[in-house]
Amino acid sequence: MKKVRWGVISTADIAQTQVIPAILRSEVAEISAIASRGDKAKGVAEKFSISKYYDSYEKLLMDQEIEAVYIPLPNHLHKEWVIKAAEYGKHVLVEKPAALTAEETKEMIECCRENKVKFMEAFMYQFHPQHKRVQEILTSGEIGDIKLMRASFSFFLEDRENNIRMTREMGGGSIYDIGCYCIHAIRNILGSEPVTVETFAELDPQSGIDLSSIVYMKLENGINCVFDCSFNMSFRQEYEIIGTKGRITVPAAYRPDVVGDEAVILIQSEQGTRSESVGGDPYKLQVDHFSQAIKGKTQPSYSGENTLQNMRMIDACYKSIKSRQAVKLV
Repeated sequence: MKKVRWGVISTADIAQTQVIPAILRSEVAEISAIASRGDKAKGVAEKFSISKYYDSYEKLLMDQEIEAVYIPLPNHLHKEWVIKAAEYGKHVLVEKPAALTAEETKEMIECCRENKVKFMEAFMYQFHPQHKRVQEILTSGEIGDIKLMRASFSFFLEDRENNIRMTREMGGGSIYDIGCYCIHAIRNILGSEPVTVETFAELDPQSGIDLSSIVYMKLENGINCVFDCSFNMSFRQEYEIIGTKGRITVPAAYRPDVVGDEAVILIQSEQGTRSESVGGDPYKLQVDHFSQAIKGKTQPSYSGENTLQNMRMIDACYKSIKSRQAVKLV
């Protein structure tokens, strides 16, 4: 079977620790090249036995053997390099958040469409089968009518002076970095879009980025939701859905890989309390899914329109912080 040939633009930590190893584990993808500005790519290429390396991103894009690129650059560079990759005819998997605004995201998606290449934002967590199982339990009616969803993602950020997450112009802030997962989970697990959003944030006095945020939302289907994200709290990565007859808790929602081979779903209902274990390799499943879409000439299940909706919600969160009031999305 011919594998999809991938290139990686950047030697970012997420590429080295997660995505490159996932490509190496894939049966439908292979990594053919890596690029960096300067000489970092050579060492990473040697580390992972990658045959080609480049000292500029554009040189990699000029490589006609490369079919798809993974872009884990800082947030503010996503638009520029997604558009350039599309213009060179490369399919694009770009790290979340897709861009800094919904308007930027729309431009990127339209450019990919015009150049007939596939585009997907790298929310790998969604490919873990635990979330499909949660939706099956919700559909079964076991916890009754859904009344509330709560989501949390936080960690304590060290070495703040040298971290791009603290730089506003580069897309720093807890909502961009980790709150985007909570927004994505709420929208996609419940299958409904927010109509109002109100954000309460703790801002860094020097940089102005949101160190912590608490966001309240009401969805089109009437369900109330709240999420929190923070660089000032211990590591948490969970969501909880409460119904009229019970609740579902997912303790390792966004990075199940850090807890082992299997994730646990906790269900409390009128039938009692139980747990279910669900295995999965979300980074590999993401690479496989996008590669199979390329090979089969189909569209990824996670569409550009879905990405655009997520970015509209992020825009609304930041608009609410600035205005200090609730924002209507419709």
